Amino acid sequence: MDDIDAVLAPELLTLQEPPTSKDACIEYLLDRAVEADRVADRSAALEALLAREAETAAGIGKGIGLFHAKTDAVVQPTIVFARSDEGIDIDTMDGAPATLLFLLLVPSDSTEAHLSILSSLSRALMHDDVRAGLHDAASPAEVRATLVEAVA
Repeated sequence: MDDIDAVLAPELLTLQEPPTSKDACIEYLLDRAVEADRVADRSAALEALLAREAETAAGIGKGIGLFHAKTDAVVQPTIVFARSDEGIDIDTMDGAPATLLFLLLVPSDSTEAHLSILSSLSRALMHDDVRAGLHDAASPAEVRATLVEAVA
């Protein structure tokens, strides 16, 4: 994945418990990107995320939720991460609650970057050791190190 340092900035990773409803969780993740000056128009970004979620559920199974959208409302490709101890019901393929939550936003004209990041991240998250590392991480820096190693 190109320029992982820019896509996966430390301020975009949190170990704070996110809200337990799907929509509130999406907004919580989005607000991390907004606070990091990655989003120019919060309401447009939220609209794009909710429209994408209406088309295809973000729950890819194995405890993973990966909300994503392409939108002109985002300044640069961005990944936000949060972890939930209890899990959030987001209509995962396997019916299990999502405990590892990701938000991927890319500019509308970044189709190649969107697919590349989505593919790299999805592949990495299928590995038990990567998911375990994210669950066991004691700090955002450990989360970042696990993800950087997994997608590099």
